[in-house]
Order: sequence, then C-alpha cells, then structure tokens
Amino acid sequence: MKHWWTVAPLFAAVLMLVAAVLPGSAFLSILCSLGLVAAVLAAVHHAEVVALKVGEPLGTLVLALAVTLIETSLIVSLMLAGGEDKAVLARDTVYATVMIICNGVIGFCMLMGGLRHREQTFRIEGAGPEFAALVALATLVLVLPAFTTTAPGPVYSSGQLIFAGLCSFLLWSVFAFSQTVRHRDYFLPPGGGQESHLPPPSARTAWMSFVLLLVSLVGVVGLAKLLSPIIGAAVTSAGLPQAVIGISVAFLVLLPETVAAVRAARADRLQTSMNLALGSALATIGLTVPAVVAASLLFNLPVVLGLPPKDMVLLLLTFLVGTVTLGSGRTTIMQGAVQLLVFAAFLFLSLVP
Repeated sequence: MKHWWTVAPLFAAVLMLVAAVLPGSAFLSILCSLGLVAAVLAAVHHAEVVALKVGEPLGTLVLALAVTLIETSLIVSLMLAGGEDKAVLARDTVYATVMIICNGVIGFCMLMGGLRHREQTFRIEGAGPEFAALVALATLVLVLPAFTTTAPGPVYSSGQLIFAGLCSFLLWSVFAFSQTVRHRDYFLPPGGGQESHLPPPSARTAWMSFVLLLVSLVGVVGLAKLLSPIIGAAVTSAGLPQAVIGISVAFLVLLPETVAAVRAARADRLQTSMNLALGSALATIGLTVPAVVAASLLFNLPVVLGLPPKDMVLLLLTFLVGTVTLGSGRTTIMQGAVQLLVFAAFLFLSLVP
C-alpha cells in the first residue's frame, strides 16, 4: 500500500483528538476540513481493497455496514447528551440519508455513468426486493407515526417503538442473508462474475486495510461532529432552517460511500454503485432504528419519528420515481436527471420550507 493511504486515516484520527481538546480556531477548522477529505478518500481506497479480497457483494456490504454502525453510535450519543432537544435527531438523520442516497447518490451515479457509457445495467432481481424493503421500512418508521392514535403527536408508543425496531432489524437481517448467502448472484454484475479483474490482495494487506477503513470512518464521523457546530453557527447566522444542520452532517458522513459509488459508476460498475447505495439506505433504517428504540426505552428519551406533510410528499415522490427508474435494470442520463431533480427539490425545500 502507498504510504499516503496509511498516513491519512491516522492523521484524521489524531486531528480529531487534538480538535476535541484544543479550543476552536479558524486554522484548526481548516485542518479538520482537510483531514475530513483525506479520511474520506482513504476510506474509499481501503474499502476497495477489502472488496477485492472478499469479493462482491460482501465487499460493498463492509463499507455500508461500517459507516452505518458508526453513524448509529454518533446519533445515540448525541441523543443521550441532548435529551429532549434531540428528540427529532434520529428522524431527521434517517430521512436525510434516505433522500440523499435514493435521489442524490443514485441519480449522480446514473448521470455520470450514462454520460460516459451511454447505457448501464444492473441486476433488478436484487435491487427490486431491496428497494421494496426500503419503501416498507421507511413508511413504517417515518410515515405511520404521524397517523397512529395510541400516543399523541407524530410519535409511537413504547409497544409500537419495540415493534418498529424489531421489524427493522429482522428485515435488514433477511436482506443481509439474501445478499451474502442465499441469493448472492442477484447482487453480482449482469452476466455473472466479478466486476474487477485485479488480483486480490494478500490476507495481511486486506486486514490492514480493514483496520484502516474503520479508523478512517471514525475520523470522518468524528470530524463531521466537530465541524457541525461551525456549520450550525453558519446556518443560524444565515437565517436558514435548523434542518439544514442535519442534512449537512449527513452529507459529511455519507461522503465515503458517495465517492465510492460514483467512482464505480464511472468505471462501468453500476452494480457496485447500487449495492452500496441501496444497501446503505436499508442499513441506516435497519440498524439505526433498533438502536434508537433501545436507547429511548433504557434512558427514557423522547423520540419523534413522524415526518411533517411536506417531507412525506417528497418521500412518496422519491419512492414513486425510484420504482420507475429502477424497474428496468437499465439506466441512462434521463433516469439520473429525474432523480437529481427530486434531490434538488429536497434541498431547495429544506432551505425554503
């Protein structure tokens, strides 16, 4: 491995620790921003090394699962620290993640891949059920709480929270088993075989990359958390809605997967892009919601999951458009443009609600 790929994660981790101790300054903020970019690029590199060793689709699951687990830990820790002020944090984070991935990441991958290769294909046998699971879980977690009557407001009762958490984890577990064991071929490129013809790395190199991948992701999430107050202050001074803070942090946390997915699409490996994007969105709900439910019940934390009407409409539009654009297993720049239009609407209406 090149020394830069080894140094960058360690630099980001050390910088995160230094920034947590020293008082904030403009110079330190610039360093944190540079460290964040370095950690993102290093995470993508090490995820690709691990993927070469374990093969697809397990390789893409490694990156999606690692990011989701660290993101979930960040959400729960912020909820414990913030109490009632963070009651909507889980909802906003899950919603922003789904919208960014399903519209922004997938749309950009389709557009970049279509511009370079005219038309690309992926296995609808895997993407179809995966997208259906995402629709079901997002509706159960983000929409139904606004219509239940057991508890007042857009919230679930304790029993309903437990039910939603169990359903989320069980359905994600079934998906992970299907992707890696029972129907592994559904998540391989059309025609079968691996998408990469590079020789697999040695076991030592793969394990080193796995450790450095975790270090990189910790650096990404930690630096994103340290930079979030700066983002929050900028949002407040600009008079923007507070929801923009959650979107900004979600953008930072999702950077490694986004870069990896776009690079795969430009290399005519759209199947890898779909595995990364949809798998990450599904893991965000399937792992984050059970952890939030457990924290809420153990520490008596309030949790608001139901979305406001505007966001419900955008979520419904996302699923309707996604059903059409993903339904054929073939993509062009047109599908990418449609997805990015919905993504632009999500961003604009977050700024101008």
